[in-house]
Amino acid sequence: MNASFASSGIPRYRQLADLMRQRIARGTWPSGHRLPSLEELAADFGVARVTVRQCIEVLAREGLVSPQQGRGTFVTGRPKNERWFKVSTTLDALAELYRDTQPKIVTIDESTAAPPLRPEDGTPAPKYVFMRRVHSRAGAPYCVINIYLDERIFRRHAKRFRQETVIPLLVTMRDVTIAAARQVLTIGTADLEVAGMLGVAMNAPVAEVRRVFNDAAGTVIYLAEVTYRADAIHVEMDLKP
Repeated sequence: MNASFASSGIPRYRQLADLMRQRIARGTWPSGHRLPSLEELAADFGVARVTVRQCIEVLAREGLVSPQQGRGTFVTGRPKNERWFKVSTTLDALAELYRDTQPKIVTIDESTAAPPLRPEDGTPAPKYVFMRRVHSRAGAPYCVINIYLDERIFRRHAKRFRQETVIPLLVTMRDVTIAAARQVLTIGTADLEVAGMLGVAMNAPVAEVRRVFNDAAGTVIYLAEVTYRADAIHVEMDLKP
């Protein structure tokens, strides 16, 4: 298999470490497994031997592999389960989740812009405030979010909307009614820009969530397009018998 690595600002050896870490996490390389030689790995992934060596050093520091003189490199651990962000299926649970996680917010754009609405979404508001943010936890970015919020709502608490996560604040506003809320989750891959923001390899798997909130009149008061690192989230759903 010849991997394709992108010039995303992320060193190639770290992109390779992501791929090899996935093999260990999935059990493709179980505990005790002897990794192929540096030459074999270099040929397999289409990279230089020095890249493989740097990658092995990263995985060794994480306790996932152990190079042994004269014997090779062996798998000695498994990545921790970092899928801590649960994709909620109710509005209340979603608001509570954002309250509990209290992400660090970095706003990289704020302007007025027309949202990419679809005919089935509802009636557009007169104007929207656009915010593009990166949410981080424990210093690591886990999602990039594009938010379009009805400007009339934004202006009521502009300072708080700039500093806090939007949904918990939105659901507590007594003069705002969320009559309908829905979200769609799809699996995609990270483009060059998103890969750089999330610290993943280009074309790494990501979860894309599109959320739409409507008021009682059917006006779209909130639209969000969220891209999550795939290794940060999990989805749980109750299935009706």
